[in-house]
Amino acid sequence: MSFISSEVDEYVNREISWLSFNERVLQEAKDPQVPLLERLKFLGIFSSNLDEFFSVRVGTLQRMIDAGVRSKAMVGASPKKVMKDVHSKVLSLRDDFDSTFREITQELEKHNIFIVDETHLDEQQKSFLKTYFQEKVRPRLIPVMLKDIPDFPYLKNQVIYLLIDVRKKWNPQASKFALIEVPADVLPRFIMLPGSDDRKCVIMLDDVIRFGLDDIFSTFDYDSIGAYTIKLTRDAELDIDDDVTKSFFEKVSDSLEERKKGQPVRFVYDREMPYYLLDFALNRLGIQKFENLVPGGKYHNAKDFMGFPHVGPDSFYYEKKHPLAHKDLVTHKSIFNAIRERDILLHYPYQSFDSFIDLLREAAIDPAVSSIKVTLYRVAKNSNVINALINAIKNGKDVTVVIELQARFDERSNIYWTQKLEEAGARIIDGVPGLKVHSKLCHITRTEGDKKVHYSCIGTGNFNESTAKLYCDHMLMTANKELTDEVEKVFEFFAHNYKVYDYKHLIVAPLQMRKAFEKCIDNEIENAKAGKPAYIHVKVNSLVDSKMINKLYEAGKAGVSIKMVVRGICSLVPGVKGLSENIEVISIVDKYLEHSRIFIFCNDGEEKYYISSADWMVRNLDRRVEVATPIYDKALQEELRMYMDLQFMDNTKARIINEQQDNKYKKGGDRSCRAQEDTYTFLKEKLENKDKIQ
Repeated sequence: MSFISSEVDEYVNREISWLSFNERVLQEAKDPQVPLLERLKFLGIFSSNLDEFFSVRVGTLQRMIDAGVRSKAMVGASPKKVMKDVHSKVLSLRDDFDSTFREITQELEKHNIFIVDETHLDEQQKSFLKTYFQEKVRPRLIPVMLKDIPDFPYLKNQVIYLLIDVRKKWNPQASKFALIEVPADVLPRFIMLPGSDDRKCVIMLDDVIRFGLDDIFSTFDYDSIGAYTIKLTRDAELDIDDDVTKSFFEKVSDSLEERKKGQPVRFVYDREMPYYLLDFALNRLGIQKFENLVPGGKYHNAKDFMGFPHVGPDSFYYEKKHPLAHKDLVTHKSIFNAIRERDILLHYPYQSFDSFIDLLREAAIDPAVSSIKVTLYRVAKNSNVINALINAIKNGKDVTVVIELQARFDERSNIYWTQKLEEAGARIIDGVPGLKVHSKLCHITRTEGDKKVHYSCIGTGNFNESTAKLYCDHMLMTANKELTDEVEKVFEFFAHNYKVYDYKHLIVAPLQMRKAFEKCIDNEIENAKAGKPAYIHVKVNSLVDSKMINKLYEAGKAGVSIKMVVRGICSLVPGVKGLSENIEVISIVDKYLEHSRIFIFCNDGEEKYYISSADWMVRNLDRRVEVATPIYDKALQEELRMYMDLQFMDNTKARIINEQQDNKYKKGGDRSCRAQEDTYTFLKEKLENKDKIQ
């Protein structure tokens, strides 16, 4: 089924395209070739993605509907039409999710691993749970008797609750309704039960509460008692007020509190809930005519499956491959010496992020280093990057940190780290007014002889050692003066926003990025028309910007060969005769999250290579500070070329993006190719053959 509007057939609506991406995640959960408990984790990722989608994108759609917006310009169809399509697609995916979960649990049972509920317990397990409930769970529960209070309690965003039906069979008026929040934020969602022989049993916290309902409501006279899960998703968009007496720091802090009170955008409920209980809840919540009422299963917040207990053999999990050392760093004691010799391109998670941490640690204690400047968007929970920066401050270095307080869902964490860095003595720049700082830059100044020498790191992903184990990203480490001088200028812009520079090497948004990439595409168009070789190879997370899409259509019609890897949203429609038959798009979803942005332009045989923090979306090109860096070193260009070729050759985890949005796997080729596995092998061989190469 095509989700492209018949009226607007040149673009796929971004919301529908995103749901198509999340369907690819669900495909991984359905794939019997994926290790069994990794499939369960993919269900968790799918659920987490969907929660964020409703909080952010559906929240925006709802705002547009509430404001009476009918325009198709922003979404490719009217907001009401898109909302209807979203609801239909979500219900279809939900059914797919439920059947996949049943299939996975049945497979687990074949291996003597059981997810049990309160109705399937032996005497030993009941005895264990009785103690566990009394000691751990009951003290955390706050039952609210709903008929005894005038207003329905406030439901927190994305928190699961149990609606309790305390039923008196022959006297319905004497029945009681109650609400209990499932305290999954302070207690484990999954509890291992004592088992017999090789049988392993796991019970969910929800069912532990169901197990203890008789104990909680023992003072009431009832014939039956039931508990049904509900969850409300709220609009998570921050409203930053314009009070000039407040600092930006205070405004973000205040708006985080307001986010908790955002408008409802989705209500999920157990489809087995009695109609009278559902009707009671919807009436009291005031959402009877709500667009996104989603009937679900017994359990919600399946994102918790990402933390499922480690049970079963190693074959239930992906093989753990240790990150490789970089071939140019293994023989050097000083990373500065290695970078001075040649540019270094790191590929995460295949190569170790520790190289960047080691660079910061070396800089922190090196007496020749005078300053470190860095942009931070999302950092790890217990960040080694932050620790290294604080260590540098203690060693007398000037440390400047540009930290983005509006990094969605990381605002609270970034406020915390801002305070820690300020206390340590760092100079904090909390972004640029009106723009998010999304660029990934680190800039170190060192005195060598009688001159200042700069070393810069320019990346596609965050300086975050946790995500660097899961996200595919690239980072250039360079002492090339043409690049480092311009990185210095970017940091001067952060400090003094009136200082706008003309960049000759870096491509910086919002100043020039759109025009620079359009110029590169126009150059390919001219070459194609002149009968010269012309191609564009692109890897991004999202392709939404209509101007860039139109430019790619123009290039394809002129004869430019365009191949793209787009992990997530792709509003461009490939392979349509007369529009985009020269454009091929694939999406790779595998054990790591594809996150890097790479751009290669034929340029009449003198190829241009760039890596960047920016996707081709309006927000990246026009409303964020983003940086793309050229890759000048020929050896590194060859590395990137091989990396991209491996992506295009993938016939195992690549899906074809097309007008039908049907996510068919790419097949064909003489042999099986899997980009993520093949990239690790490629880099491992380079490391093992480094002496021969040198």
